[in-house]
Amino acid sequence: MGFFTGFAPTSTASLFPGQLISYRHIQNLGISAEPVKPVEPASLNRSLMAKISTARDPTDTTPKEEPRNLLIVITTTRSDDMFQEAFLTRLAQSLRLVPPPLLWIVVQAHSEASATADMLRKTGIMYRHLTFKENFTDAEAEADHQRNVALGHIEHHRLTGIVHFAGISNIYDPQLFEEIRRIEVFGTWPVAMVSANRKRVVVDGPSCNSSKVVGWPVGNLNYEGTSTAPASLGMASKPARINISGFAFNSSVLWDPERWGRPTSMPDTSQDSFKFVQEVMVEDENKLKCIPPDSSEIMLWHLHIPRVIPLPFRQKQNKR
Repeated sequence: MGFFTGFAPTSTASLFPGQLISYRHIQNLGISAEPVKPVEPASLNRSLMAKISTARDPTDTTPKEEPRNLLIVITTTRSDDMFQEAFLTRLAQSLRLVPPPLLWIVVQAHSEASATADMLRKTGIMYRHLTFKENFTDAEAEADHQRNVALGHIEHHRLTGIVHFAGISNIYDPQLFEEIRRIEVFGTWPVAMVSANRKRVVVDGPSCNSSKVVGWPVGNLNYEGTSTAPASLGMASKPARINISGFAFNSSVLWDPERWGRPTSMPDTSQDSFKFVQEVMVEDENKLKCIPPDSSEIMLWHLHIPRVIPLPFRQKQNKR
């Protein structure tokens, strides 16, 4: 069972019907005691009126800007991560650079939520803070549960948009978010994994011909220093797995399978929506768009930082 709280900036409309829209209290509102004299018709500026009339000409054929798709960014957390608040703050700064509309869903254990809730309120980002009370001993099982809590929330409220799982250690090229908005059904891209204590980058992702996925490398592309020679690789038609942050999908896949050519007599996916999405995405490669075309550049880096501080460093910190 998940619970959620959230905040939407005063300039942003509510996503949910029936929800009250917050407003600013008006202070020092002055009222003039003297009546306002009506403007004489002779004093009206006819040339100005003509300009206004021309500006509102209904025959204007200037193309209107198409509305942007809603980005739904899901972030899971870990109770034993001592750098969690710092990473969430950094990710929030990245998301603030993304043009709206964007909804950030942060999932967290109920016992750890109070401090994060205070931080989220200060970000200025439209968000939902979902919590859960279940206890886990396995970190991966907990992460999967959190993803399912978020997807269940999206499905329940029929939030229409493009869903992406953003790890708190991710570093983004802002242009990636605009590419994600253009996804119709599924999209995927390479993820570069960087370690803080190694001079090596591991690239995990698809092999593409233009925007079409043509295969999945078996193994990883390793880059040592300035060398770009890939290690010995094979190619598979189906991936063994897809990096959690290396794909996005249209949220309507969760509740409107017929729209995307899926059978309606599918097994109940309410308990594991995340696994369902991964399976459907791999099966429907014709609907899988490669970002950017030909995988020509890296737009997302996952920074691995050890969560355990070495003992000598702790001793030095304690002496200060």
